Order: sequence, then structure tokens, then C-alpha cells
Amino acid sequence: MTGTLARADVVSAASPKRRRRAPGWLAVVPLLAFIAVAFGVPALAMLNGAFTVKDQATGATSYSTANMTASLDGAYLTALAGSVKLSAVCAFLGALLGLPLAQAVVSSRSRALREAVLTASGVLANFGGVPLAFAFVATLGNAGVLTRRLGLGEKGWNLYSFGGLVLVYLYFLIPLMVLTITPALEGLRTQWREAARNNGATGVQYWRHVALPVLAPSLLGGLVLLFGSAFAAYATAAAMVGSSVPLVTLQIADAISGNVLVGQENVALALSLDMVLVAGAVMAVYLPLQRRSARWLDA
Repeated sequence: MTGTLARADVVSAASPKRRRRAPGWLAVVPLLAFIAVAFGVPALAMLNGAFTVKDQATGATSYSTANMTASLDGAYLTALAGSVKLSAVCAFLGALLGLPLAQAVVSSRSRALREAVLTASGVLANFGGVPLAFAFVATLGNAGVLTRRLGLGEKGWNLYSFGGLVLVYLYFLIPLMVLTITPALEGLRTQWREAARNNGATGVQYWRHVALPVLAPSLLGGLVLLFGSAFAAYATAAAMVGSSVPLVTLQIADAISGNVLVGQENVALALSLDMVLVAGAVMAVYLPLQRRSARWLDA
């Protein structure tokens, strides 16, 4: 009788552990299923279409690298290079202008100002597409309010160019940089500045030898994030510049709609795969930098 009770106690003591483990595993299943459906199925369809070639005469399909080869040649390669160039320029300028703005917000003693700037940055970082393009066209376009009032047209200003597109992209990339780098700036310890000052370091020396090395992973991570955001943007450029600035997203839209050649849908999928590969390379750089910067913030 005593042995039976002892075994019952052991079973009752072990069963709660088994009951706690099962719900923890089952809770992940819906997330994995959602990822598989929302991301896995489109990715497989894109991968299959990128390597599928259709004979226009017979309608027969076969697997080949012809679409990938075409996506890296001629106008398609020019568009891919244009997107990379635009994204790199926008990321560099966004980081260069966003860092001092974020530092001014962090060092401000006004809590209301800080909250207002961060709230506005959160809104502006997600403001894009056709409304943003229309706002700039109405303001700085050929017949825009400021263009006519300041005589910018006579001075050579052209919104529908590479430089104009950079200006528009900076409208939402600078606020994004502010949101990205602010937590890292808040992680800078006051003791570090005081220790540098006590050892005779100037403000420039503090930033050069202490602050910037600590912020380097976050800065590089912000650069990568801005690059990815500019690289994937489509609606703003499509509504504002059309085909005057070669971009890979615009080439994908033209290939799908048949504006260039009929039957180029699979080339569009190959271009999309090129974008995925570039985005994957970007994320491969961003994630280690994000983990490294998190160590300083958690310290």
C-alpha cells in the first residue's frame, strides 16, 4: 500500500511537467503554419517561376537559367544597379542626417519635445507611396508651389530625377534612422563621458574614441535597414518618376504587365529573386550587428 502511494506521488509530481511542456510546443505550431503559408508558398512559387521557361510557339515549359541570365543583362541589370545606387545614397544620407537629429532629441531636457519628435518620426517613417509622391509633386514639381515661388525651375531644379527621388526618400528614411538609433544613443552611459572628460578628452575625442566605436554596430545596422527600405520602395517612385529613373521594382511591374515584351512574367519573377538575394545579403549583415549592439544596450 505504501509503495502504491509512493508511485502515485511520483506520477502526480512528474505529470505537471509533461503538461507544461506540451502547450509550449503547440503554441509555436500556428506561427510556423502562418510562416509556411504566407512566406513559404510565395517563395516556392517565385523560385519555380524564375527557373521556368515557356516556349511561346508550343506552350511547353522547361527548367532553365535563361530568366536569371536575362535579369542580369541589359536594361534589367541597369535597373538593378540603379536601385542599389539609389538605396546606398539614401541610406548614407539618411544615417548622416538622422544621427545628429536623434542625438539632439536624446540630449534634450524637454520630455514633451522628445516625445513629439519620436511620435512624428514614427508617423513619417511609415508615410510613403502615392500620397507622399503627390505631396512633393504639388510642392516641388514643375508647377509646384515652391518651384514657382522660388524660381527653382530656372535654376535647374528637377524633381523627376535621381536627386529628386533621393530627396523624397529621405523624407521617410531620416525619421526611420531616428527611431533606429535613439535606443543606442540612450544606451551611452553618462559615466563614459565623465571619465573621458576627467582624463582630458574633448567632446570630439569622446565621440571619436568612445561613443562612435560603441555605436558602430547600431549605425551599421541602421544603414542596412535604411538600404533595405529604400531598395524595396515602389509606389513612390512609380507615381513620381515613372521610367525616367531605372529601378528594379519598376522593371518588375513593367514585365508583369507586359509593357516591355509579352510573356516576360517569369523574367519578373527572376528579378524578384534577385531582390530577395540582395535583401538576404542585407539581413545577413543586419542581424549580427543588431545582436552585437543589443549587448551594449543590455549591459
